[in-house]
Amino acid sequence: MININEVLETNKMILEENLDVRTITMGISLLDCAEKTVSATCDKIYAKITRLAKDLVKTGDEIGREFGVPIVNKRVSITPAAIVGAACCRTTKDFVRIAKTLDRAAKKLGVNFIGGYSAIVSKGMTPADELLIRSIPEAMAATERVCSSVNVGSTKTGIDMDAVRLMGEIVKATAERTKAKDSLGCAKLVVLCNAPDDNPFMAGAFHGVSEGDAIINVGVSGPGVVNHVLRTIRGADFETLCETIKRTAFKITRVGQLVAQEASKRLNVPFGIIDLSLAPTPAVGDSVADILKEIGLEHPGAPGTTAALALLNDQVKKGGVMASSYVGGLSGAFIPVSEDQGMIDAVNAGALTIEKLEAMTCVCSVGLDMIAIPGDTSAESISGIIADEAAIGMVNQKTTAVRVIPVAGKKVGDSVEFGGLLGHAPIMPVNKFSCAAFIHRAGRIPAPIHSFKN
Repeated sequence: MININEVLETNKMILEENLDVRTITMGISLLDCAEKTVSATCDKIYAKITRLAKDLVKTGDEIGREFGVPIVNKRVSITPAAIVGAACCRTTKDFVRIAKTLDRAAKKLGVNFIGGYSAIVSKGMTPADELLIRSIPEAMAATERVCSSVNVGSTKTGIDMDAVRLMGEIVKATAERTKAKDSLGCAKLVVLCNAPDDNPFMAGAFHGVSEGDAIINVGVSGPGVVNHVLRTIRGADFETLCETIKRTAFKITRVGQLVAQEASKRLNVPFGIIDLSLAPTPAVGDSVADILKEIGLEHPGAPGTTAALALLNDQVKKGGVMASSYVGGLSGAFIPVSEDQGMIDAVNAGALTIEKLEAMTCVCSVGLDMIAIPGDTSAESISGIIADEAAIGMVNQKTTAVRVIPVAGKKVGDSVEFGGLLGHAPIMPVNKFSCAAFIHRAGRIPAPIHSFKN
């Protein structure tokens, strides 16, 4: 049984080492909200979300106060909007109305983000999927709290290159539509391969069709805790290193398990999964990069970086799985550049490039995340970056993602300030050689041979 004593045991982690429950996310199915008109669909969407999640923020705050555990974000994820709006949306403007409805519901609830303005197009696009995708630039510009994601590939289906090409154009258009805010709309947009149905972390969260009517998923984060513990075993062998990370991840996950069970009970919504992800913040000491440096690297990007990250990711997952029977989502180490001061320092030192980050994504939780690039980067180059990451995910049977921000008017050597958890970032160079002829081929890349497991 989990009890309050286990939380008290982690008191130092919370007070001194930045341990927190990063998010309580309520997933809500909107399949029963689909109507023949956009107005009726929007009315049902707003009513259902505000009814089921009306106590989400209050409950999260109460649990945080009672247990002394910071619960940073309360969020909602929904059934991919392309599915919900398929019966009624005939134009991109129709889908933007749904986005605005989601934003209005999020503001009513007081949640910081609502995810699921999404399309799953790993094998092909329906007319509704394409309409939603083409509506993303306007939707991101017209809303504050709506997050969008598009899944363009999977190990089972291959990669929809038509969708990849389109997403390069959409990322560019979103950057342009939100240029007055340093292209912030792109920070709320992620392109995925092998997207999980139960991810509580934005911007890629949506409520999969395999889920129930409503679910509570919790994301826990503690890179500062892991870094602090590793400082006590400097010079130890690999066995000691691995055991220390694993034991620390176990304790962190137990805190999340308690919070998840309490939230589930109080909200009368079933508990889904714990996502144990070492998700950094701009706060000093809350950095995955600092963990890699403590393991033995001068800077992330140095030779050995991918091996060190693979070790960290694996031990985090092993510790988490021992602490909870329902570890899911992404679970591992995130490497978002703008949200991790250590990663920013590595970029500024010349140690870390997009190509090295891409290699690191072979073994980490997600992919190229929160990377600011020059505003004049071509749509084809962005599509090429997306295709590369999708290929890594497809072949390695893992989730990968791209959240790049071509900041309008910015060039290499500049920096951009996003604020809050999104942090700040240097503009990173992108390979200047063209992949346009490759990207403009129509169709899809077939699934790899090892996908056939039936």
